[in-house]
Amino acid sequence: MAARHDILDQPESLVRPLGASLALHALLAASVALYGLLPAARTIPWGDPDSLGGGAIAITPVSKIPLPPRAGPVNPVAADTESQVPAPPAAAKPKPAPPKPVEEADAIPLKSRQAPARPPARAGTRRRAEEPRPEQLYSPGGAAASSPMFGSTSAGSGGVGLGEGNPFGDRFGAYAAILRQMVAAKWNTSQVDPRLQTAPPVIVTFEILRDGSVRNVRILQRSGNATLDYSAQRAILEAAPFPSLPRGFERDVAVIEFWFQLKR
Repeated sequence: MAARHDILDQPESLVRPLGASLALHALLAASVALYGLLPAARTIPWGDPDSLGGGAIAITPVSKIPLPPRAGPVNPVAADTESQVPAPPAAAKPKPAPPKPVEEADAIPLKSRQAPARPPARAGTRRRAEEPRPEQLYSPGGAAASSPMFGSTSAGSGGVGLGEGNPFGDRFGAYAAILRQMVAAKWNTSQVDPRLQTAPPVIVTFEILRDGSVRNVRILQRSGNATLDYSAQRAILEAAPFPSLPRGFERDVAVIEFWFQLKR
């Protein structure tokens, strides 16, 4: 029986692999040497090479790196020409103002012989004595206070106004004036006989409570004409209620007398 030979049992020669390795190393060394000779392979170190901080970092400038040229149409640039712009016109010089004429000193003014005219004196006006208006109330205790249609007496004995016996006195004169105005506005004598020109005064007495309401309205003195008497009494009732009594008034009830006197 023939013996069997194994290919792995035969020794292999190392000549060919060793030669190929040497050739490859020689080619690599030649490439490194050739790259160092090329200008594009030169680098510029940054930093101080003598510093103690470590080795410098080498950076290749961008301008030394070969780049492919850009393809495309060339953009023509217009030629730079100097523009001719007309110069602005020179500003006209202002004309000098003419000199002002020298004014001569005025002569000394002479006083006129003619005296200035005096304004005409106004003719003196005399006020005519006012005649008493019709249908006003009069009282012997003071002047009458009248409304646009009718008047009201200022006060007789115990009346509202400036007369003696006024329960409000001088302290509450404004309140008394309000009462006169309200009563005078309600006094209507249109129903009285127009032939009656004057008559004795009608005295009406009543009481004003704290809240301004009235009570006990009655005729204290009659004039002799029933229509005139009732018109005076009705004026009090229609004017009520009055404003509340003043806060400083000591009593809660005030007794009032109104005088009504017809005079046409």
